[in-house]
Amino acid sequence: MSRRSLRPQLNQIRGWVRQGRTDAWIAHQLEVTVQQIQAFKREHGLEPDGDPTESAATDEVDLRAEDDANIAAELEAEEARRAEEEAKAAEEAARRAAEEDAAEEAEEPAAKPKRARARGRSRARKRSAGPLEGTFDHGEEGYGLWLDPAVEDDPVYAEHWAGHRPVEVTIEEDQIVIRRAGGGDENDD
Repeated sequence: MSRRSLRPQLNQIRGWVRQGRTDAWIAHQLEVTVQQIQAFKREHGLEPDGDPTESAATDEVDLRAEDDANIAAELEAEEARRAEEEAKAAEEAARRAAEEDAAEEAEEPAAKPKRARARGRSRARKRSAGPLEGTFDHGEEGYGLWLDPAVEDDPVYAEHWAGHRPVEVTIEEDQIVIRRAGGGDENDD
């Protein structure tokens, strides 16, 4: 919250203090911090000192508990809204992943069962350890891609990419995509 002058709201704050409004409620209404409200009240003598002539809070209904409940309800509603948005985002990501998996299965219907039999049923699908570094080289002898030596330890690389493989390269504005050419495991040259 930004630091701003509360002087234009002096009468409004004075009225709220007389009604017994909490500093948190006042701060929420004016979009400032509770500390700013407390300092402003001290500077302008708005602190209730127990004198019934100064404060009409004893004559009016004490709204502090109701104010605190309203603020808590607003905060809970905001938290629930955020949680709902996160859940929707997670569902969308899961839906996209399922669509991608279905698309992969549609592209390679004969290759999937062969790999499943070769791997066995008890082994879980191996995951890549994470992103690796590489360098794209366009030197005098041609173009090349130099990968981090840690690629050799990557289980997906070891299972599907080790050795010489023909590839297809797609060059886009923000990425270069390398895919196995032909989509089969027959080419182990």
